[in-house]
Amino acid sequence: MAALAVPDRFLRGGENLRVSQWNFTPVQTKVRRISLVQNDPSHITLSFSSVFCSSSSDSSNWLQLRAPRPCKTRKAFKVFCIVTDKLVGGAQLSASADQNLRRLILLRHAKSSWSDRSIKDHDRPLSKKGRKAAASIALKLRERAGWLPQLILCSDSTRTRETLEIMQQHSPELQGAEVHFLSSFYSVAALDGETLQHLQETICKYSKDDVKTITCMGHNRGWEEAATLLAGVHIELKTANAALLEAAGGSWREAFENAGVGGWKLFAIVKPDASLENVVS
Repeated sequence: MAALAVPDRFLRGGENLRVSQWNFTPVQTKVRRISLVQNDPSHITLSFSSVFCSSSSDSSNWLQLRAPRPCKTRKAFKVFCIVTDKLVGGAQLSASADQNLRRLILLRHAKSSWSDRSIKDHDRPLSKKGRKAAASIALKLRERAGWLPQLILCSDSTRTRETLEIMQQHSPELQGAEVHFLSSFYSVAALDGETLQHLQETICKYSKDDVKTITCMGHNRGWEEAATLLAGVHIELKTANAALLEAAGGSWREAFENAGVGGWKLFAIVKPDASLENVVS
């Protein structure tokens, strides 16, 4: 019998639970029951039909469980135990389900102003509508538990800097993040097919293994293209829209290698308040 922590979202059902670091070669087997156990003797038992295991020689073996239905309890169960019909020798679970989860926020700058055509594109400020949208997206992202970035990589364009400044004013927690302004985030976004590779290299350069959530702020068409490639589905990023993506890995480099193109989970597309569509720029 083995135990590990279970993320709250798994208890709501319908999600895959990925568990790594087994000390035996996995085989496909049947699960008789899974017990969710609190610190007291009371427990709840759910039925699962099967376990799907990978089998490889690169020590990346993992176990995948899928909940058939939402758990009806609201109690905060912390541990579950796996009891299989077939005893597989020496099974030890040594990592929590989302211990190595990496979260990436690809955020496009808010709407810029075109009132002064003499200003270079790089130096255009936000419009009135853009400033309102930046405040709104900050509050929307603040509502997302677990998505506060420890690292922010931001284009050095005026409109992107202003977007971040307004977001920090309306979500003070963002001021605790390490911030880097990068001229390359402005230039690479205009180049076909190069943004994703540059994002990967830059993230791996600036991140440490204990950084779990990173926000990258930049421009289309590159940001939209990179989000689409990572998730494997078409993603549209209008101004001040954010794509929230997840992948597992002991480091950011490992997460990119494991998930590859199309392997990142699209958690959500976050947008500013819809009422801002009627605001005159």
